[in-house]
Amino acid sequence: MSTNQTRFFAPAKLNLFLHVVGRREDGYHELQTLFRFLDFGDWLEFIPTPEAAIDRSSGNEAVSIDEDLIIRAARLLQSQSGSSKGVEISVEKKIPLGAGLGGGSSDAATTLLALNQLWELGLSSSELKELGLSLGADVPVFIQGHAAWAEGVGDRLSAVELPPTTYLVVIPPVNVATSRIFSDSKLTRNSPLITIADYQAGESRNDLEKVTCRLYPEVGEVLEWLGDYGRARMTGSGAAVFIELENTAFGQSILAQMPEMWRGFIARGVDFHPFWRKEH
Repeated sequence: MSTNQTRFFAPAKLNLFLHVVGRREDGYHELQTLFRFLDFGDWLEFIPTPEAAIDRSSGNEAVSIDEDLIIRAARLLQSQSGSSKGVEISVEKKIPLGAGLGGGSSDAATTLLALNQLWELGLSSSELKELGLSLGADVPVFIQGHAAWAEGVGDRLSAVELPPTTYLVVIPPVNVATSRIFSDSKLTRNSPLITIADYQAGESRNDLEKVTCRLYPEVGEVLEWLGDYGRARMTGSGAAVFIELENTAFGQSILAQMPEMWRGFIARGVDFHPFWRKEH
């Protein structure tokens, strides 16, 4: 077994807005959204091995091995590249499941990026994004590695620069099933396309909020409560809700009043994925 141990960060993300603008014949939804990474996330450690086995030694126990996007990403990369190398993976999980913070997608992207480097495969970012898209619609933005305006199923990405912002994120104790939200008959699927200027003028929302709050009332309770302190918005399909903060002290004062059954944290928005930051 190799003694070369390498840790990589997998950042959480926020959807600063999310509009559903259509539905394709294959059932996938056409979206418009703005992705931003956070300096909060998971840590993954990879120990390359000469044998072909791909193992998860610790962490992420709430997800079975075969359903774990980390393992699926490693197996996919190994299969598509023809690599005979293996890896032992440990996970320090911070991003909650079913929160709309992109934890599974970010972990999968970090796995593809890290193993492409550690196994010395030399795949391009475009090739990795293509593999990532087969694992989930949010994976490509983490591989591209920059805050992005996204369209299509989330795969048409345009890098954007965003002003420095600190966020307070609050998560109720509920795991939202994204597929349940997108399959709901009452979901808005015909929002008009907007421009970045429209977004900057405040003409945006999260089209999934109404359905999520109806199916998971706990999310609506957080939106209402956090709305007393700023413009509260759900990220992704939920359950996490966020507001922008003027300063960290204000966020800490809100957290001190937060109901005990909820989880909350303060994080800074970042434009670059840490894997790529050294190149910018």
